[in-house]
Amino acid sequence: MDAHILQQLVRDRAEKRATVLATRLTDGMQKLVYPTDKQEEKWLIEAVSQVLASDRGRIVEGPDGEWFLNPFNPPLRLILVGAVHIAQPLARIASLAGYDVTVVDPRTSFASEERFPDTHLVTGWPDEAMAALAPDARTAIVTLTHDPKLDDPALHAALRSPAFYVGALGSKKTHAARIARLAQAGFGEDEIARINGPVGLSIGAKSPAEIAISIMAQITETLRK
Repeated sequence: MDAHILQQLVRDRAEKRATVLATRLTDGMQKLVYPTDKQEEKWLIEAVSQVLASDRGRIVEGPDGEWFLNPFNPPLRLILVGAVHIAQPLARIASLAGYDVTVVDPRTSFASEERFPDTHLVTGWPDEAMAALAPDARTAIVTLTHDPKLDDPALHAALRSPAFYVGALGSKKTHAARIARLAQAGFGEDEIARINGPVGLSIGAKSPAEIAISIMAQITETLRK
């Protein structure tokens, strides 16, 4: 690999920029391609977008021969709003799955390093925290507090973001009340429908750890569809 390409790839990784290393198989020529690069040919940009979405490299046929496209996505992120019991196993499971996990909760007695070792903690209010965290298309967001003062501002930010997954803990009755509040706040049916609520796959989960597994399974299912 050319040293200049390697240096740029390192910078892209540090800046969490989605990048694809394209290698022409006929002669080994390499270049970095970005999904927003307007100077590249349309066929290549479309293929780059597809491999970034699938997170898997593949060979594509171009007008000048075959190319191998190797995606370098920024890390997946999981934002948990509410440092509750379910958040503890969920943070650990998500971390094992390769996510950068952030737990948001202004209640410092809950959001402590003792309860969440090796986890990024934000003890500000969710609206401010979400603005600073700037969720992107590689971000999943789950609200867990059952408290509208904490959950609703986070959901407002989540629904305005390109996050690939939005989930909210609570019963069907709780979720119905949540939907009514969001509609009153001006969100449309399609926007509200992005919320997975009650959150998690239906596997009969009871304990916090089991519920965490069901949530992580649903996040994975959404990511890999």
